[in-house]
Amino acid sequence: MLILFDCDGVLVDSEVLATRELQRYLEDLSFPTDFDLKNHDRFTGFSLRDVRTSLESQAGRPLPEDFERELRRRDLDAFQRDLRAIDGVRDTLSALDFPRCVASSGSQEKVRHSLTLTGLIDYFGTHLFSAYDHQVNRGKPAPDLFLHAAKSMGFQPNRCLVIEDSVAGVRAGVAAGMRTIGFTGGSHCSPDHPARLRHAGAHDVAKKMSAVTAIIERIANDPDTA
Repeated sequence: MLILFDCDGVLVDSEVLATRELQRYLEDLSFPTDFDLKNHDRFTGFSLRDVRTSLESQAGRPLPEDFERELRRRDLDAFQRDLRAIDGVRDTLSALDFPRCVASSGSQEKVRHSLTLTGLIDYFGTHLFSAYDHQVNRGKPAPDLFLHAAKSMGFQPNRCLVIEDSVAGVRAGVAAGMRTIGFTGGSHCSPDHPARLRHAGAHDVAKKMSAVTAIIERIANDPDTA
């Protein structure tokens, strides 16, 4: 069984940091948008390219040519100061003896930087897959990234398990034909987040990494689901 981890909000507690930097940058640009910390999950799980397209469409005007590069720089600076691993994730990664990879909407540079900062990179090595770096045509909620990662790792979809914190990510996992766990332990998750992930199709929902470990072990030991 292959376990596919999202990065932001599952391995590292980065969503609030990234949302803050996006809001500040849009304010610095005086860019018209209703995006703020109250509706931060509007872009959770989407690639920066898709975020840009959505913002420009809403405002009816383009963002600066270097928007993505500058926002990545701001994110990396914020991560350098404040990024932390999700509570309990090291115990989960150490306890689970299964092939694993990261499948993220973020760039490989960002994912590698985040995992290096938090001491998690050695759990994954080079098995980092990115929708942003043109590895697939469509990002989440399309299933393309998960299917690409599974094929690259040598697994059929029905032998894969996805761990995701976003509605878009859960929908992508389900669309790929993979069992999908919705994770709600990130600091960005609101009280209604578990219900939203279940509505998106999550087969299981867990708030703590210890619960994720238990779910995976249960699935692995069940011949009907393993």
